[in-house]
Amino acid sequence: MIDRKQFNDVFEYFDKEVIVEIIDIFVSEYDDRFRKLRANVTDKDFKNLQFNAHSLKGVIANFMDPVTIEQSKRLDEMAKKEIVAGLEKALEDLELNSALLLKELKIIKKEFI
Repeated sequence: MIDRKQFNDVFEYFDKEVIVEIIDIFVSEYDDRFRKLRANVTDKDFKNLQFNAHSLKGVIANFMDPVTIEQSKRLDEMAKKEIVAGLEKALEDLELNSALLLKELKIIKKEFI
């Protein structure tokens, strides 16, 4: 879940349109990001997995969702260390919580429109 106080603190000086645009970018890139991550995990392509996981981690960090942030860090670290054991579960957990984050962001977006 998004920490709404932290979210509001981070975005308090942003125009509503900018916040909506940031959310829209995440929404529009969501499916492709996870398609790539799933392919990277399946192929054990640690180089691209690390790149894609690290990129997602940076994006998710903007939204103040501590659970999803931690899960994205975990996947990034596993890719960096080329850890196979638990890799699919780590992605599954991240994808599940990212889907919840996506739903929350869509609700927040409505508040700004």
